[in-house]
Amino acid sequence: MKNYVHGYSKRESERLEDQADTLSEILHHDTFFPTGSKVLEAGCGIGAQTVIIAKNSPDASITSIDISKESLNAAKNLIEKEGIKNVQFKLADIMDLPFEKESFDHIFICFVLEHLLDPVIALKELKKYLKKGGSITVIEGDHGSCYFHPETEESVMVWNSLIKAQEDLDGDPMIGRRIYPLLEDAEFKDVHVTPRIVYVDQSKPELVDGFIKKTIIAMVEGVKNQAIVSGLLKNGQWEKGIDDLYKSAEKDGTFFYNFFKGSGIK
Repeated sequence: MKNYVHGYSKRESERLEDQADTLSEILHHDTFFPTGSKVLEAGCGIGAQTVIIAKNSPDASITSIDISKESLNAAKNLIEKEGIKNVQFKLADIMDLPFEKESFDHIFICFVLEHLLDPVIALKELKKYLKKGGSITVIEGDHGSCYFHPETEESVMVWNSLIKAQEDLDGDPMIGRRIYPLLEDAEFKDVHVTPRIVYVDQSKPELVDGFIKKTIIAMVEGVKNQAIVSGLLKNGQWEKGIDDLYKSAEKDGTFFYNFFKGSGIK
C-alpha cells in the first residue's frame, strides 16, 4: 500500500467513526464471534470497526493490528473510552505478521483490501494464521455502485476524482464487486457474499446526516488537493461539485451506495 488515499487527519478519524456508527446495523447485524474464540482484525485503523465487533462479541478475544502507529494509538484511546476489555493491539504489517501460524479462529478485515496492490496475496498470507475450519470476514465498498439525485456534471466529476485518486495510489475503489473472486482465488471454501445496500432519502434523516454528509461527502472532500493538483478539476468546478453533492441531502435528494460483505472458510 503506497498511501492511504484519505489521509490520517483528525477530520478523517471523525469521518471513520461517523461511518462506523451510521452503518453499524447494515454491515454488522450478523457479525458475531463465539465465546472463547480468537479473532484477528487485520488493519484496524483508528478502531472504528473494532468497537463494534468487540461489543458484538464481548466473550471473544480480539487482536487488532495496523501498520500505522498513529492509527493504533487512536484505536487504543477509542477502546479505552468505550470501556472495552476484550481487545489487544499490535503494530504489525499484514504481510509480515508476528504470530504463530494457525493461531486464530476468525479473521476480520474491513475497508483494507481496497488499498492493497495485490489483495489475493494479502488474503493468502492472512490465511496462514487461520486455523483449519476457521473463517474470514471481508467488507468493502464499491465506488462504482454510487448514484445520486440530483446529478450534475460537476458532482459526477468530484465523485470520479475520488475514484481516480485511489487508483493513482494503486488501490481499487471498485473492489467490493470483486470479493467473491478474490476469496476464491485465495482458495477459501464455502465463499458467500451479500450486498449491503445503503439507500437514503428524506425519510431517513439519520442517514442523510450520518451517511451522505458525514461519510460520503466528507470522504470526497478529503481528496480535494489531489484532484486540483492533478488537474482533474479546477477550483471552481470542485466547489460547485461539492455544493451539488450536498443537494442529494436536501428535500428532493436521494443517494445510493453498495457495500459487499463476504465470508469464507479455510
